[in-house]
Amino acid sequence: FYCCYDSTWEDEPNQNKIKGISPSSSGSYRSYKFSRFQNAARDMQNYRHDYPNRYRNQHFSQPEARSNLMFYLGKTPCLPEGLFISDIHKKWYRDYNKLECVHTYIQWLFPLQEPGMNPQASILTKQEITDFLNSDLAKQNLLKSYKLMLDFYGIELVDETTGKVRKTNNWMERFENLNSHTHNSLRITRILKCLGTLGYRGYQAPLVKFFLKETLVNGQLPNIKESVLNYFLFAVLDKIERRKLLKFAYKKFDPTEEFVWCPKKIQVSLLQQMDEQDACGGGAPRCSAVMNVNESMFHTCNISDEAF
Repeated sequence: FYCCYDSTWEDEPNQNKIKGISPSSSGSYRSYKFSRFQNAARDMQNYRHDYPNRYRNQHFSQPEARSNLMFYLGKTPCLPEGLFISDIHKKWYRDYNKLECVHTYIQWLFPLQEPGMNPQASILTKQEITDFLNSDLAKQNLLKSYKLMLDFYGIELVDETTGKVRKTNNWMERFENLNSHTHNSLRITRILKCLGTLGYRGYQAPLVKFFLKETLVNGQLPNIKESVLNYFLFAVLDKIERRKLLKFAYKKFDPTEEFVWCPKKIQVSLLQQMDEQDACGGGAPRCSAVMNVNESMFHTCNISDEAF
């Protein structure tokens, strides 16, 4: 599969692109799963490329243009709750019912350069990003916000240098909530985007790797597995890390299921690498078996290699 909104496998921007087709090409097979991924990929590419088409109408003279920064510096409250950031960090910690049921705080805790569902929260501006990155207080408060939400999801940060995370003692209860309230996938996507924008880019890959392990290896959180692959993974700004995560996902994915998150020729290469590793370890080759499954699907749909 080839998605024109994913540059993960390009060596350089606009160079050496894998041959593909435009999303509007007629007569091409597009599975429902791939269509969902392509829609998500459009959004995630827009984020990774720093919103190139966004209409920038930033009135820096207006107070609201700095509302996100002022909130993070503890100078103004969020709306409509009317709470300062220190109040949320202290009073809402482990108040799981409030964190689940209130839907207007997340836009303040993790501001983005795109609109959210809270009309009283402002879009993050370029100047705010610059000022935020130069403020130790703002970055410390963002770290507290991250820890607050990790705990809500049954996760804890164990290394502030590497971003490594692990499950908390009450993870089963929190995973059950996450699996049954899948709107939290949107929140986690927002968190990952915000981390990449506001100084914690290195925290993205460890959190995504955690969710890949839980969904693909441990069989947890089945209801958010597609969000992990469609959104979480493609929020990672570091292309090398994103490739590593995709390779991990491909190796752990059920080989009898359709894997749409990287082009066919990349999948063939990965299968060959896996077969070589299996051969060294005495395992049975997977490449021919998996490709037979894929080729059967391709021939059924009458598509050629040029479609990829």
